[in-house]
Amino acid sequence: MTSAGSLEVRTTAGAVRGREEGGLGVFRGIPFAEPPVGEARFRAPRPVRSWEGVREAYAFGPPPPQESAFQGRRAVLDAPTGDDWLTVNVWTPAPDPAARRPVMVWIYGGAYKLGHAGSPGYDAQHLARAGDVVVVTLNYRVGMEGFALLEGAPANRGLLDQVAALEWVRDNIAAFGGDPGQVTVFGESAGAGSVASLLAMPSARGLFGRAIAQSVPGTYFSAELARDIAVELGKEAGLAPAADALASVDPRELPAVGERLSLRMREYDDRWGRVAPTVTPFSPVVDGEVLPCTPWEALAAGAGRDVELLVGHNRDEYRLFLAMADRLGRITEEQAAAALRMFAPGPDGERAYRAAFPDASPSELYERVQTDWLFNMPTQRLAEAQIAGGGQAHLYELTWPAPALGGALGACHGLDIPLLFGTYEADLGAFLFMGAGVPPEARALTARFQSAWTGFARSGDPGWPAYEVPGGRLTQVLDVEPEVRPYPEEVSRRLWEAYDFAALPLLK
Repeated sequence: MTSAGSLEVRTTAGAVRGREEGGLGVFRGIPFAEPPVGEARFRAPRPVRSWEGVREAYAFGPPPPQESAFQGRRAVLDAPTGDDWLTVNVWTPAPDPAARRPVMVWIYGGAYKLGHAGSPGYDAQHLARAGDVVVVTLNYRVGMEGFALLEGAPANRGLLDQVAALEWVRDNIAAFGGDPGQVTVFGESAGAGSVASLLAMPSARGLFGRAIAQSVPGTYFSAELARDIAVELGKEAGLAPAADALASVDPRELPAVGERLSLRMREYDDRWGRVAPTVTPFSPVVDGEVLPCTPWEALAAGAGRDVELLVGHNRDEYRLFLAMADRLGRITEEQAAAALRMFAPGPDGERAYRAAFPDASPSELYERVQTDWLFNMPTQRLAEAQIAGGGQAHLYELTWPAPALGGALGACHGLDIPLLFGTYEADLGAFLFMGAGVPPEARALTARFQSAWTGFARSGDPGWPAYEVPGGRLTQVLDVEPEVRPYPEEVSRRLWEAYDFAALPLLK
């Protein structure tokens, strides 16, 4: 401590000064790589240059360039501006090198086109305090900067940013009181897809020993599909889909290109198939180098054998998107049939879903098949792949309904974030708890989430039995009355058990 309330730590690049806040040391906006602009645009992240003196680490770094028209993005619009997008933030009970506390590294979601580690919903103070752990959050490039497959640029630059941040953790976190040999990566939605990708990436091997993936999306692009999407992105920009051409566009103007394409992706149903209705033209690309294969293939082959995995989903994932589009209860029979034909597995998928859920309404079928395809079955199958490859996994399902709108949102996508971080009134939490206050059940679930997540980071045990095949497929159900039981979505699991979550193809 250098002055009242301030804390100083030396990193490999130079000294940083943070603050004592509520019994924690908090350091914000520490660069882990050079700004990816100018000659570094669309390149792999480069090590940050050293600085003289002490750098203030009081404010979050600026978010990476991204779309803004999304619920909960106010924090991005109000965030600092500048080119230092690639920064980390640290919450630590004490920056004591002798402490060697478990380290948890958070990767945000946002459809691979949105997100900022400085968003209030990711305020890690409650988690760090409750579990006596060091929490790190990081920024990574999104949208075209991070994920478009461009000529003359490496694939998956956003994932490479995450690897660079984990290397920073390895080299620096001991000075902040963390144990570089006990690192857990955790993330939700696109953040969970990133965690799954890191498990499959040779460049990430050895940088973490545990992983938590919350609501893993099943969308990974083949190189052929990603190139075709990049061509259309280039057309929107009036430029070739190449790094040197697109570098002429201001980084802050480029997200509008992806946003315009998102609005008309359904025009490409015949080429992009299931990707077209997702309205996001970005996902990790199975390029054969940065990401050699899908996470399911990698884990089944043993890539995660030495990494302990905690993975799970929310029961009613897709309902959030119906609510945000004002379509709850408004799905027609024709729309349900189209969704079943598009997303249900196999040539007889529609009939199989109708037979499996004979009493389901059109809205319920529409929601169920997209929940299963996009999140629940990819998540569950990640646990199965981990077991098949000789590793260990724990599985959970959140079934407690969000309190807003009288519970109509169910246990929807993103509900686990305010419950885990205890940030009920921030970002998406403001929508999920809107007008309902914070019921005691929510606070009890937060305590359970935080105990399980930090316990897993400390010991590899979240407090319930490991998932086993065979062996009951035991799953922790998180609700007012939590229970361990066989996998609750067995009907859906059987419908999907023969489906291969391969990289999504270019259809023609």
